[in-house]
Amino acid sequence: MAILIDNGQARKIFLERQGLSRPPNRQLGRQGLYELIEELGFVQVDSIQTVERAHHQILFSRNQTYRREDLTALLEKDRLLFEHWTHDAAIIPSAFFPYWKHRFLRREERIRANWGRWQGEGYDSAFEDTHQRIRDRGPVMAREVKAEGHTSGGWWNWHPSKTALEYLWHTGKVAISGRVNFQKVYDLAERVIPPDHFETEVDHPAFVDWACRSALTRLGFATSGEIAAFWDLVTPLEAKAWLAEHRDELDDVMLGTADGRQRLSHGFAEQLPTLIDPPEPPARLRVLSPFDPLLRDRDRAERLFGFNYRIEVFVPEPKRQYGYYVFPLLEGTRMVGRIDMKADRKAGVLQVRRIWWEKGVRASTGRLEKLDAELGRLARFTGVERIDYLDGWLG
Repeated sequence: MAILIDNGQARKIFLERQGLSRPPNRQLGRQGLYELIEELGFVQVDSIQTVERAHHQILFSRNQTYRREDLTALLEKDRLLFEHWTHDAAIIPSAFFPYWKHRFLRREERIRANWGRWQGEGYDSAFEDTHQRIRDRGPVMAREVKAEGHTSGGWWNWHPSKTALEYLWHTGKVAISGRVNFQKVYDLAERVIPPDHFETEVDHPAFVDWACRSALTRLGFATSGEIAAFWDLVTPLEAKAWLAEHRDELDDVMLGTADGRQRLSHGFAEQLPTLIDPPEPPARLRVLSPFDPLLRDRDRAERLFGFNYRIEVFVPEPKRQYGYYVFPLLEGTRMVGRIDMKADRKAGVLQVRRIWWEKGVRASTGRLEKLDAELGRLARFTGVERIDYLDGWLG
């Protein structure tokens, strides 16, 4: 018989799993930051800096004592974290690198074939040359391997050596050693990943078991499709087979969704007694990154929170429903709205252009005070002095 979990309880469980139920002012420190990222599994990296880069905002929204230099140290000095791909570019604990080896092997042939179709036969001759250059001379940036006179552009116009760097990174032969003004610095993977993680081998059954088990732990409850989507390491069929194989460890969960329906999911039987009694998240209002892991699986977020969220960066402006880069607003267990804003660092201002409240959410005095307090925290973190609410920002 399935265990019934109502929607309010389900939200609290997932918020706790996502590190959003903890006191946001408790001192974090470098070790605490590592533990937070390990518990989340990954933190997405994105280059857009409308207010703050995605990875910094994801971590700041969970703990206001987060310091950017701690993240840099964990990546570039301690080497406890590395950058690679889940569903997108992300920061990942280096202890997980052995499992990424399987991703590299499974995708190498397809990546090489795809780039060959884009660029023509023999295009991959630059791959080994670029690898040898890094081996002999040390870390490089893409701009240092581009041929003189080559015109930059999208991936379709990359110079062969730029393509080689991305190929070598996506197949695990090189790793990101650091960043300079957010541009990647590449080095041999064995010089970036700590030896005990770089040299560890796992077989395929152990890889599938880890990918599914670690995903379900971080989700709390999930379907086979949600398990597969978490890391983007295994297929939905592999996740479904894993669930069938481990039925003795699992309980069925009948989950209440935001629209009043029920959805069959699964959770670890030994974890459920703790999971179904989650803490109450802070009542404060928080601005989330558009790439926050709470919302990464858009369909799951809509089922749990009744919040339909899509990033409109690539939507032509006349067709946008909201804006270029609109931030979700979380209050307690509810997604209460979205806000369009931009940090003008030269002017020292956080410009608030527009806010949209979700249906049934009122712009009460108390809620607006919460919003102002949160924007004040975000402005200080971003390094601007004041908030400027533009005319018509309340709609």
